[in-house]
Amino acid sequence: MSFLTAEWRKLAIANYAIDRQVLAPYIPIGTELDMWNDKCYVSLIGFLFKNTRLMGFRVPFHSNFEEVNLRFYVRYLDKGIWKRGVVFIKEIVPKFALSFVANTIYNENYVALPMTHSWIETEEERIVEYKWKCKKQWQSFSVTAERELSLIHQGTETEFITEHYWGYARYSDFKTNEYEVKHPKWDHYEVKNYNIELDFGLTYGDRFKFLNHQSPISVMLAEGSEISVERKRIIF
Repeated sequence: MSFLTAEWRKLAIANYAIDRQVLAPYIPIGTELDMWNDKCYVSLIGFLFKNTRLMGFRVPFHSNFEEVNLRFYVRYLDKGIWKRGVVFIKEIVPKFALSFVANTIYNENYVALPMTHSWIETEEERIVEYKWKCKKQWQSFSVTAERELSLIHQGTETEFITEHYWGYARYSDFKTNEYEVKHPKWDHYEVKNYNIELDFGLTYGDRFKFLNHQSPISVMLAEGSEISVERKRIIF
C-alpha cells in the first residue's frame, strides 16, 4: 500500500538558474545535481493537494490543502539506471500535523504557515494564485495562463521540470532517504503572465535572498493528476 495518495492540481512553477555551489550543502549523499542544458535549476512551486489519504485513510480536515515549496533536481545511479528526482529546500503547508508527519517519517523540511489560494477561470484564461504568511508578511505567487490544456512535448524544459519521479532527502552525512512519486505524464497551460511577491530570504533563509533580485528564466502551469507517494528506503 502506498504511504500517501492524493491529487496534485494546478502546479504553478517558477524556475531560476543559479550557481550550483549554492546547493552543495543540500545534496543528499549518493546523488548528484541533474542539469538542464548545463544549467542548475531551483524551482518555486505552488499547488493544491486534493482528496489526500494516508495509508488509505482520509484524515479529517486534512484532505484538501495548499503547498508551496522550493526544490532542486538531482539524479541517482541505481544498478546502471539513472533515477531523476527532487530535493526540497523547504515545503510550506497550512497544517502542523502535515508538517510533523512528513518531517518525522521522511526527514523533509516542512513548516506550517497560514495559507490560501484562488483559482479563477474565464472564457479566455485562468488565474492561479497561492499565498502564505511568513513572519506576519503575506507572500504570493500567481500565474495567468491559457484556459485550454496543451501537451508537454518530449525533450522540452517543461518535461524536464515535471518528469522527476523520485524524492531524495538528506538524512545525515552518511544516509539518504529515497521514495518514489508515481503519476502519469502531465499536461500544462501556456503561461501568459505571472506575479511573484516573495521575500526569499524571509521564507527560505539568507542563502536564497539573492533570488529577490533575480527573475525566473521560465514560468509554467501544470494541471497535475492523481499521485501516490511510496514508502521510503535508505540508499546509503
